[in-house]
Amino acid sequence: MKRYFFRTLFLSWMLLFSGVAAHAQADNLGAVRSALRNGSSRELSQYFAPTVEVGFDGDKQGYNATQAEIVIKDFFAKNGPTSFDFIHQGESKEGIRYAIGRYTGRSGVYRVYVKLKPSKGAPQIDTLDFTKE
Repeated sequence: MKRYFFRTLFLSWMLLFSGVAAHAQADNLGAVRSALRNGSSRELSQYFAPTVEVGFDGDKQGYNATQAEIVIKDFFAKNGPTSFDFIHQGESKEGIRYAIGRYTGRSGVYRVYVKLKPSKGAPQIDTLDFTKE
């Protein structure tokens, strides 16, 4: 009886934890979507990994989180958003989440690739790539 109780308790905790982790990942993508829609580098930077690869039309560079926020802020200043939405989301076999979106700004339309790196807490943005369509 005791063994059955602990086994059930353990399985319940595992199910609860997996649901919380999936919810946290979905929440991060929702927050990233909102930040891109609003053109808020500050909101977006809350989800940056310590180092972030940022790219514009194939020119990619690695930045620390503070530098990446400045680069994105400059991009938003020149290309303020009129709309943004994710058109595809997925996850690799290794658990790396990604999303592809369409960003419409003052200077044109961009395809945006976002890769979220697993971390101890919620996943963080590892790659943010804008490619003009």
